[in-house]
Amino acid sequence: MSALGMVAVLSGCSGSSDADSQDVTLKLVAADYGDSKANSSQKYWDKLVKEYEKKHPGIKIDVSVHSWNDVDAKVKKMVADGHAPDMAQIGAYADYAAKNQLYKVDELLSIPVQADFVSRLAEAGEVRRVQYGMPFASSTRLLFYNKKLFADAGLTPPQSWSDLAAAAKVLKSRGVKIPYALPLGHEEAQAETMMWLLSGGGGYVDGVSSYGLDSEQNVDTFDWLKNELVAKGLTGPTAPGKLNRADAFAAFTRGDVGMLNGHPSLMQAAAKKGVKFGMVPMPGINGKSKATMGVADWMMAFKQNGHAEQVGDFLDFVYSEKNVLEFSHTYDLLPVTARASEAMAADKNDKRLDPFLKELSNAELYPVAKTSWAQVSADIKQQIGKAVSPNASPTAILGQLQRSAAAAENSE
Repeated sequence: MSALGMVAVLSGCSGSSDADSQDVTLKLVAADYGDSKANSSQKYWDKLVKEYEKKHPGIKIDVSVHSWNDVDAKVKKMVADGHAPDMAQIGAYADYAAKNQLYKVDELLSIPVQADFVSRLAEAGEVRRVQYGMPFASSTRLLFYNKKLFADAGLTPPQSWSDLAAAAKVLKSRGVKIPYALPLGHEEAQAETMMWLLSGGGGYVDGVSSYGLDSEQNVDTFDWLKNELVAKGLTGPTAPGKLNRADAFAAFTRGDVGMLNGHPSLMQAAAKKGVKFGMVPMPGINGKSKATMGVADWMMAFKQNGHAEQVGDFLDFVYSEKNVLEFSHTYDLLPVTARASEAMAADKNDKRLDPFLKELSNAELYPVAKTSWAQVSADIKQQIGKAVSPNASPTAILGQLQRSAAAAENSE
């Protein structure tokens, strides 16, 4: 595990008596991982805060939970208005780090807690080799397939692009509505895109960490998607650019989809609807993809109000093995610390998450350390679906996205 920032400011060491001796209210704005009021993240935080405040009577934690549709904008407005929260658990940290608005992680956490982060995730929280973002939740992606549809058709899970296309062709011939769901709609097109780019040997950035959206590998990947899947009617009746991830997942739980890329929460949704499914690593051109996509959400602490000592003490508690595991179990997500990951791997009740855990060490994350990523991601969501439309050119669309990305990067 990567012990980043070993020259640490230890004011945030867990159990600090000074942290207990001051009357302080810390404000945390957090994202909601639940899909209803019954499993809202507010319940998780309320329970955790109650336990913490019982042991630290001088500190109050005020947590407000907002949907993913609103939480990033909520924090952005609070900061712009001069009322930054003490902590925010949201989707990106780099913009705030670039403006020197965040504490460094080694100004907050005790060394054992900081060193316990999964190294792949901790590194993704760095800007110029300094960690500002603390991973809070993570997941990887696997290819889900409908076991009944595959068994009825005498198919085996695909291991390569040609296997996937051949299976989709058979499923189509048997009347399956969506042989392969390709959600390139505005909701989360950047995720489906990245999975395919990685499986084709490319990605969002080149070897020197500059954007490389129009690389030869990426163009070849979208040429293949357009010609071998979309043009042959293997992605269903809805144009990929108009298909959102949530709709694709819902169709899978209805039994209308043969294959699609999914994250751990899809397991529970499919099981509730009685859909029997299997999961395999994302196929590559000639075999298993060399890398899979990982996603992390972030905790960060703003400097505006001070309270580094109290914030650090609370976050040490948040990142205890017990609390990390409880959150991961509640929302079918992967732990962000080594100890919790090892505990999950050893627990027979967590076997369903083993395939996702195994992919985490090989996962590639979004280029979240770039302040330009938010804009580039938004552009991809808006434009990438056009790359597989009948009259469009993948080369032209990816070229346009690359020019915009390079301009955004140069303005960082």
